[in-house]
Amino acid sequence: MTDTESTHAYSELTALRTFMGEPSELAAKKCITRLDKHCRQFISRSPFVCIGTTDGAGKADVSPKGDPPGFVQVLDDKTLFIPDRPGNNRIDSMSNLLKEPAIALLFLIPGFDETLRVNGKASVIRDQTLNAASIVKGRVPKIGIKVTVDTAFLHCAKALKRSHLWDPKSLQDRKTMPSLGQMITEQTTPPGKDADQTEISEAEQRVQESIRSNLY
Repeated sequence: MTDTESTHAYSELTALRTFMGEPSELAAKKCITRLDKHCRQFISRSPFVCIGTTDGAGKADVSPKGDPPGFVQVLDDKTLFIPDRPGNNRIDSMSNLLKEPAIALLFLIPGFDETLRVNGKASVIRDQTLNAASIVKGRVPKIGIKVTVDTAFLHCAKALKRSHLWDPKSLQDRKTMPSLGQMITEQTTPPGKDADQTEISEAEQRVQESIRSNLY
């Protein structure tokens, strides 16, 4: 890229690494191949994880999963189990895993600026013992994701500190955007046509009813 170029798209790792520089020694060596005591404790405190998958042909997905802290079971230092709760039945993550088992996990703990990243291979399983151990409010999950860990490492606090994610002063008023039912109705209304207010109200009722009756 010359001084006169305003945009440059990188296609080779060597050129990108030359531009970005090498990682610090600590960043390069912190990646481990098992879940040590610190990873286990982090997962036991985490009520929220983002799951990254791909179908191997370019279709990627990131899905959030949330439950009481420690809902992701650590079976041993190489194995995790993530129970699946009722949702929209799109099963984007699971359908991807049937084609490509690679998985990436990002664990968050409210109030912690550090995160935990876990990468591995996963399978979609129905295991009565694991499901029973994931019971919440008397409801047992139907199915789950079993992860064999390849790598794990703690991610530094910079991103969450920059975003002020946990700072109460950074919380935004939900009312500054339309309801989920309204947004989805407007997004699915044909171009050039206004969304019908009755349809918006019905969509919002369905969203709220799903949360009330199908949370677990």
